[in-house]
Amino acid sequence: MEIRESALLLSIQWPGGPVFGAAVEWLRGELAAGASPEDALARLESLRADPSANRDARLAGMAALLAALRAPVLRGEAVPYRVWGAEQIDAAALEQMDAACRLPVAVRGAQMPDGHLGYGLPIGGVLATRGAVIPYAVGVDIACRMKLSIVGEPASRLGGWRDRLRKALVSETRFNAGAEFQASERRQHAVLDSPIWDRVPTEIRQLHGKASAQLGTSGSGNHFVEWGELRLERAELGLEPGAYLALLSHSGSRGFGATIADRFSRAAMDRSKLPKSHLRLAWLELGSDLGDQYWNSMELAGEYAAANHDCIHRHVLRAAGLDPVLQIENHHNFAWIEEHGGERVVVHRKGATPAGAGVLGVIPGSMGAPGFVVRGKGAPDSLDSAAHGAGRAMSRTAAKNSITRNAMKKWLEERGVELLSAGVDEAPQAYKPIEQVMAAQADLVEALASFHPRIVRMADDGTAED
Repeated sequence: MEIRESALLLSIQWPGGPVFGAAVEWLRGELAAGASPEDALARLESLRADPSANRDARLAGMAALLAALRAPVLRGEAVPYRVWGAEQIDAAALEQMDAACRLPVAVRGAQMPDGHLGYGLPIGGVLATRGAVIPYAVGVDIACRMKLSIVGEPASRLGGWRDRLRKALVSETRFNAGAEFQASERRQHAVLDSPIWDRVPTEIRQLHGKASAQLGTSGSGNHFVEWGELRLERAELGLEPGAYLALLSHSGSRGFGATIADRFSRAAMDRSKLPKSHLRLAWLELGSDLGDQYWNSMELAGEYAAANHDCIHRHVLRAAGLDPVLQIENHHNFAWIEEHGGERVVVHRKGATPAGAGVLGVIPGSMGAPGFVVRGKGAPDSLDSAAHGAGRAMSRTAAKNSITRNAMKKWLEERGVELLSAGVDEAPQAYKPIEQVMAAQADLVEALASFHPRIVRMADDGTAED
């Protein structure tokens, strides 16, 4: 039975992932044919020691998998990948995508048009791997995501309700890296009792207190909570055409997810044989102890990020005395096990929106540009993916050095946006035109509605007006 074969393989520390399943099948056949466990395991040990020496056709698949796991360097040629909006993406980001597609575990890739330089995999990068998960290809902010709540009230209410909407944002949101709620204010959610807490390492379980304190907060960087105007040009989403009041948020798994990312990315790099220049592409094998620990921790971070947005929307809407008629949400820093090209693979979307056929998602612009509710078209070459936003046109440092706070404020006022707080590194001028990004991926998603920011809150960088 399979339990016996699995136990024998674990006794010799056989690697996890697809090669483990292949070994179980082969071992079952050998034992059924009368081979002794010792002889069968000895053959596997020999195969593992030198996969290239194999001459047994029955072991060819396993030998190839083992060789891929042993490969210390990148492939000479990248696996197939396609780039959308290449003219909008800097050369360094495209080089990162090419390097990722030359990993021994890579199967296919895709680069979205909002792409720019990242750690390991570029932002907007999508990578399918075989039997392996890459922590840095998921991202530091695991399960960073979007959530939109559409209120059954016309957008014209924004004028008369501005004070009440502003107060709801200020009183019910928290920003900055260490932001948390005091004990009497802490948000309650079932995620704090999720059974996945029992499947993660002790050091991750010990973050429960931090996760509880930060639940419902938004962090820093490009995270935001904002009121805006959702425009429907035709009947969609169960709603009649018109302009609706809506609440949009962007954040992830906070310090909890960042600690998971740091712990497991370091572990992957410590065990990797990749050249130093590409260490952030280091992977963990699924089926191995570390690989499964990361996967469970990532899944928990995903649940936590979803709960985070649930708390933000629930409390802000309640403070404003409003109820949602429709909510749409999606991750864009995560890994999923999906089937592509007839094979089950691990699909990493780092700053990329799931866009399978019929799948709804939210792609924001900037605080001064519209975002979009989209329906995926399920394009195979994109691995069912799309952009996750406009994408940065300049670095944070460049933005701070070239854009003044007064210039940012004036730019927003001209477009009817009230800014409660934000750093100049998040100025709209620092982002690519969202219209160009959407045009470059017209074959990936259909835009159903546009969202126009009106009252925006983000983490403030603490600088005074220029």
